[in-house]
Amino acid sequence: MIKNKKVVIVLPAYNAALTLEKTYNEIPFDIVDEVVLVDDMSKDNTVEVAGRIGIKHVIQHKKNRGYGGNQKSCYDKALELNADIVVMLHPDYQYTPLLIHSMANIIANDLYPVVFGSRILGKGALKGGMPMYKYIFNRCLTLSQNILLNQKLSEYHTGYRAFSREVLETVDYEANSDDFVFDNEMISQIFMADFEIAEITCPTKYFPDASSINFKRSMEYGLGVLRVSFTHFFYKMGLNKSKIYRKKK
Repeated sequence: MIKNKKVVIVLPAYNAALTLEKTYNEIPFDIVDEVVLVDDMSKDNTVEVAGRIGIKHVIQHKKNRGYGGNQKSCYDKALELNADIVVMLHPDYQYTPLLIHSMANIIANDLYPVVFGSRILGKGALKGGMPMYKYIFNRCLTLSQNILLNQKLSEYHTGYRAFSREVLETVDYEANSDDFVFDNEMISQIFMADFEIAEITCPTKYFPDASSINFKRSMEYGLGVLRVSFTHFFYKMGLNKSKIYRKKK
């Protein structure tokens, strides 16, 4: 706990058997109370590894629900465990768990309700091996999103995120896509609900065992991101009534 606030780490897993233990071993258990792993019908032995290393809360999807669907199960379980702070960490070891202290402390001290680990602040992305086309793609999308959402994030596409309980109880993340664009829909919801997002510099690692999407899927993701951004823009203008902006409370 931090300041009597319960910290829960959620791990959205798919074929993470080779990197899960390394990720888990770096989680700072001096402040982390619970770890939840949701396996999205992996084709490897991710679940067996999770059991062997002692992860208590393991959820197995009976069918593959996609990256967004996985996160929905993660956050539902974290709230069920009465988490005050929820940190979403990919178990592929692309993001270091050593930043959990910093991210959780920002929320625990009521500085910001949401914290992102940004690969773009500093030189973490290219230094860590991000392919140049993905870096350029990231920068172009982020620029367009900042314009359409009237924000100044350095990156909208990081998979390292921490949330206060209030945020997860307010935004209707269940209304979002089950695919990769879930992340950007959730950012749009967060800003629409007038929450602020802090960012900290995050080193990253690109290597064969780390998860990634191919060029075709990247293009589909990019189009989805633009759709979300224009939906946000037109909603603020009063020109649409997207259901994703309904608050849960």
